[in-house]
Amino acid sequence: MSTSAPLPPPLSPSTGTPAPSPRGPFVLLNDEPVAESGADLLGVGRAARQLAGLLVASRASTPFTLAVDAGWGMGKSSLMRLVDAELAHAPEVHTVWYNAWTSQGADALEGLIKSVLMRFDRRVLRRALQRISERRALLRAVRAVTTVAAGPLGAAGLVDELWKTLSVNSQARNEMRGAIGELVQEWSQTDDFRPRRLLVVFIDDLDRCPEETVLAVCEAVKVYLDVPGLEFVIGCDRSALAPNGLLRDLSPAASAFMEKIFQTSYRIPVPDQQGVRAYIDWCARTVGIDQLLDERLTTMLAERSARNPRRIKRLVNGFVLEATLNPMWDDFAPEAVVRTLLLQYFYPDFYRMVAGAAGSGAGDVIAEFRTYREVRRLLRTPDPIPVTELPTVTRFLREHDLPEQDADGRDATLSRLERQLPSTFPEMVRDQEFTSLIDGLVALPRAEELLRRLREGAELPAAVEPEPAAAYVQSLPTQAQPPAGAYGGMPSGAYGGMPAGAYGGMPPGAYGAVPAGRTAGPGADVAPLRYVRILWVDDHPRNNESLVNAFRAAGAVVRIAEDSAAADAALAVERPTLIVSDIERDGNPREGLEHLARLRRDGRYDGPFVFYAGRVTPERSAVAEQLGAHLTSSGSEIERLVLRAAAAERPLS
Repeated sequence: MSTSAPLPPPLSPSTGTPAPSPRGPFVLLNDEPVAESGADLLGVGRAARQLAGLLVASRASTPFTLAVDAGWGMGKSSLMRLVDAELAHAPEVHTVWYNAWTSQGADALEGLIKSVLMRFDRRVLRRALQRISERRALLRAVRAVTTVAAGPLGAAGLVDELWKTLSVNSQARNEMRGAIGELVQEWSQTDDFRPRRLLVVFIDDLDRCPEETVLAVCEAVKVYLDVPGLEFVIGCDRSALAPNGLLRDLSPAASAFMEKIFQTSYRIPVPDQQGVRAYIDWCARTVGIDQLLDERLTTMLAERSARNPRRIKRLVNGFVLEATLNPMWDDFAPEAVVRTLLLQYFYPDFYRMVAGAAGSGAGDVIAEFRTYREVRRLLRTPDPIPVTELPTVTRFLREHDLPEQDADGRDATLSRLERQLPSTFPEMVRDQEFTSLIDGLVALPRAEELLRRLREGAELPAAVEPEPAAAYVQSLPTQAQPPAGAYGGMPSGAYGGMPAGAYGGMPPGAYGAVPAGRTAGPGADVAPLRYVRILWVDDHPRNNESLVNAFRAAGAVVRIAEDSAAADAALAVERPTLIVSDIERDGNPREGLEHLARLRRDGRYDGPFVFYAGRVTPERSAVAEQLGAHLTSSGSEIERLVLRAAAAERPLS
């Protein structure tokens, strides 16, 4: 860290008094599930005890399957681990864990069945193998008996031999369920003074697997392991396994099969306000930022993260990485890091404008928003605007090309003003957490310098994942479409630094670089954009380097034009598949719109057109729609539109 002189402490937005400003040392939080009740910070221990009690009490009702249902990061694994810990105290109850994400396709069926069989002792496994051998044809029986007699096999060897015997052909598979049922029945029997043994199988991360793996695991559970003495507890987001989720391509018969898998579900509730605030306090104390989170910031972190424990951890860890590794923050109080990351994570569209993304040309967007908030208040009041406030209103209206007075009244003036402002302003001005976040950021020491650096764009720290666009686009197979919003798509030049999953909450690897259910194997197109020609018009081409390089790496030809004349010259030589353009250039805040109007009017280009601008206003959106163009500030939306154009351009084979 820097050895520069210590900064004066920032004022707390809630009290107006100097707030502590520690510089560390900071630490990182791990992402491991809770495995013991002492580490239960969200009060799921009670649910774990009750679920464990139900599993034990339902011993005579086996087989059955219970789904622990929740979204990503909401504590499925932790709850299941706590249930497992409770079951350790129950007599004659044994458990086994299987992570579905560790296997692929048909291997998952074998892996799960073998994991269950490994839980039985060698005596039971040996007898099961002997019974199966005796039922087979002489040649097969001799081979199996000889194998067993050749020497004592360990549990793993017996399980491998059982699997070979039970899966050798379709006839053997038809007998598998019965053979496993007999094995479990023998194992579960005890004397008259003890309850029958029970094996509880925990299956985790099923909703993070491709379709083939999901079906293989469910086949193992329902077809081969559906025998008395076994209970299954499966952690998954059931909405992800619904027909419109990972399994959207299932046949009607397969969909009906999936509906039979779960006999019941327990939906993990979202933590209550008190519980999640206590969790945030614990996270903050653990990493060393507890003195930087006031009540407003804590409330924002709780609500904007949808009270998702994993998202909260990632945001806190993101602060630690930024404060520790990014030299930019050596010159600012740690509270500046916290507030900047909160703005970046939870208000990404606004942050892109702050950071000057996509050549927005918007200037100081924070100052514009705060002035808009004041002007809006004055225009909405029935009282005359005070003489001291009138110059602010007049100047702001002039800056947005509006007359000082509107014959239709103040409501009409405000409506016309809001058509010139970013579309998100009217909603954000009513968001108290957002306005408090912005006011606190502006009140920090050296806030002007901080905002200037953000507008210029900051270096992405080496320890933080770079923008995934390049890897994502390169790996797409033929005709693959990316999941909408799967990535934040932060344009180059915007300030980076967030951990993966900051926007959509998607866990790393849930889709990987290829949409779920697809692989970039031998049948994939190694250059999915090789038929695409993009003309990119922008007087600040460095703003788009990340996306341009990604599309070129995926096979597209991208030509850069820094003004309208250069774009016209490029069009005269070759018709592109798609044109991507900024709006403000050549000193004209509407040049991109006017340029497209000329192209359409003269019949020089009638193809797909995308405006990529940091500033999206209702007026701009309306004009773009009239011209048959898209308007977006999202890099992931650009990716989606380019891929759509690629699908339309690809020649039929």
